[in-house]
Amino acid sequence: MDPIKTEVVVVGAGPGGYAAAFYAADHGKKVILVEQDKRLGGVCLNRGCIPSKALLHATKLIVEARESAHRGISFNEPQIELEKLRAWKDGILQKLSGGIAQIAKMRGVQIVYGRGHFEDSTTLRVETESGQQFIKFDKAIVAVGSKSAMPKSFDLGNPRIMTSREALELQEIPQDLLVVGGGYIGMELGTVYAALGSRVVVVEALDSILTGADPDLVRPVMAYAKKAFKEVRLKTKVGKMATVGKHIKVAFDGESGAQAEELYDHVLVSVGRVPNCADLGLENTKVERDEKGFIKVNERQETADPSILAIGDIVGGVMLAHKASKEARVAVEAMMGEGSVFKDVVIPAVVFTDPEVAWCGLTEAEARAKGTNIAVAKFPWGASGRALTFDRTDGVTKLIIDPETERILGVGIAGHGAGELIAEGVVAVEMGATVRDLAESVHPHPTLSETIMEAAEVFFGHATHTFTRKRTE
Repeated sequence: MDPIKTEVVVVGAGPGGYAAAFYAADHGKKVILVEQDKRLGGVCLNRGCIPSKALLHATKLIVEARESAHRGISFNEPQIELEKLRAWKDGILQKLSGGIAQIAKMRGVQIVYGRGHFEDSTTLRVETESGQQFIKFDKAIVAVGSKSAMPKSFDLGNPRIMTSREALELQEIPQDLLVVGGGYIGMELGTVYAALGSRVVVVEALDSILTGADPDLVRPVMAYAKKAFKEVRLKTKVGKMATVGKHIKVAFDGESGAQAEELYDHVLVSVGRVPNCADLGLENTKVERDEKGFIKVNERQETADPSILAIGDIVGGVMLAHKASKEARVAVEAMMGEGSVFKDVVIPAVVFTDPEVAWCGLTEAEARAKGTNIAVAKFPWGASGRALTFDRTDGVTKLIIDPETERILGVGIAGHGAGELIAEGVVAVEMGATVRDLAESVHPHPTLSETIMEAAEVFFGHATHTFTRKRTE
């Protein structure tokens, strides 16, 4: 095939890659988007964010139906048809992926399906089903993402040892499931399988689940996990695994040094993610990588190669879809010669456990570790009328405040729908809002959004639905 010439080639069609391709096209650039998967959308759409949220919603219905008996509404035990559940979930992914392809067509973005490999700093070779296709480009944006880490000692070639990818395919409901890693992926998928009927054991090497979130936000999740899961073991490491018939034998090293072995039907390994840099041909360019394999970039998403930029999981940092999408805009604007930089950007984090946990800006733990002087204002959801209406008073909303300027430095929320609520916190931190701005902004009643306003009122000592000592000037 003759080489194709383009101004911009984007390698990887995840939330960072397709956002970059579309934004570049909106700026009048000729763009080619290269994707090795047959479906656009990357890990997030096909094997991560979207399917996990679909399954979390579906299985939450089981829990809610069971818990409604005390309200005088009872249901029979649910009949779970895995084939229908999978088909429903896959239908969502197909619609979203098809939508991206349609938008690409409308924007004039050409899609080439195949695996990309850099021949040099201006040439990309793509291995397509019909043979090799060479693309000559002026600028390239690398957005190839990451994959689940699988330690060699766990990689037995046994399908009963899963990463999140296999777990989301929902081939069967294991009777006993071990989740290795108490991060957001492990806790979310543990929640799904526990609702489906699995006896779930979570093991975490550190002394807390959901590292990165403040302890008071994690507390309600831990309380729920202790009820929904068979067990949550902290300060526990998995020594090794072995195949024993239709089970996986797992050896544990506990905090006390005691060792134990147990059998599980399936094991979910969720111990982090690694960059997808293998066989990408970066060694044929001037692109530099760090000791973990992530591509090094500056604040404009530029690499050491003047022709190549990189965004998303492949550059490390927080591995979140919305962070990649923001970096996509910075990268395209940098290519256009604008002064955009990825600096001091407020990136919210959401964990879709039960209850959800979300935070943005400065966390209390970070402030304490840095010795930053802060004030913390909390509003307990036990005082929220809306939370009481669906029996979810286990939440809390808190504000991290600069006591001198009264600016909002961070927001943390644990509770039902925290992921939807945190956006107001992002706006407050990004816009430099003060705690008085939030306190004086009228929020609708009865809603959970009121907890943000009332947390602000707590700071001044006059929250309507909870009593706090008035703050002394």
